Amino acid sequence: MKIALLQYPIEWANPQANVGLLDERLRAIRGQADMAVLPEMFSTGFCTDRPDLAEPWKGPTCQALQRMANEYDIAIVGSLIIAEQDGLRNRGFMFRPNEEPLSCDKHHLYRHGGEADFFRPGNTRDIWEFRGTKIRLAVCYDLRFPVWLRQDPKNLYDILICVACWPTIRIQYWDHLIPARAAENQCYAIGVNMIGTDGLQLDYNGHSVAYDTRLQEIAHFADYEEGTHIVDLSIEKLRHFREVLPLWADADGYKLAHNTTDC
Repeated sequence: MKIALLQYPIEWANPQANVGLLDERLRAIRGQADMAVLPEMFSTGFCTDRPDLAEPWKGPTCQALQRMANEYDIAIVGSLIIAEQDGLRNRGFMFRPNEEPLSCDKHHLYRHGGEADFFRPGNTRDIWEFRGTKIRLAVCYDLRFPVWLRQDPKNLYDILICVACWPTIRIQYWDHLIPARAAENQCYAIGVNMIGTDGLQLDYNGHSVAYDTRLQEIAHFADYEEGTHIVDLSIEKLRHFREVLPLWADADGYKLAHNTTDC
């Protein structure tokens, strides 16, 4: 499975510009990757108090993402602001070539950044399959909560992907949490963050990265590096490693309790 990590600045509150720039970036890697991973809220930046930027699911931005997935034969993973009847959602997505898109809404809303005041949480812990690979998506703040992302021994996932707008001032946590999730879940872990300065004058230095479950770094972006790294992940080797050393089989059983979910 070849996955492209796209680290770049996001034009604040400008969906049209961001969708156009994504189209250019995906066209440049056409035929080189199975999947492209974008930062969180790729079309707007982390605009938590801008309901005017929300779109319906399968609205203009979603239509553009589906067109790009079809045209470039690539799955596209990220998140964007979606308006539902019951409120706003920070919706994680995977748009696949010539298939219906997959989605899950961010569960842990970042209270300090105002997200919990405007958005509603998602409550599903879906595992997506694409080209024989099982994938779990985390949206930014979800990364801090290991129980939410814990492997289910009955339905293992191969790759944990975290899409984020994670500022420089707290990047030390990001740097440690990505490999921690790879180790405890016996999976590949990929994190994609934005760079630059957003409309609230928050600074982002990126540090997008990919680890295997042995904590070998497969890809790493330097501070403020803009560009695309493509990693080639062997799902067969990962599954063989889990068979040889089945740590996942010894995990403690648990039932996740939360006041807004039946998980």
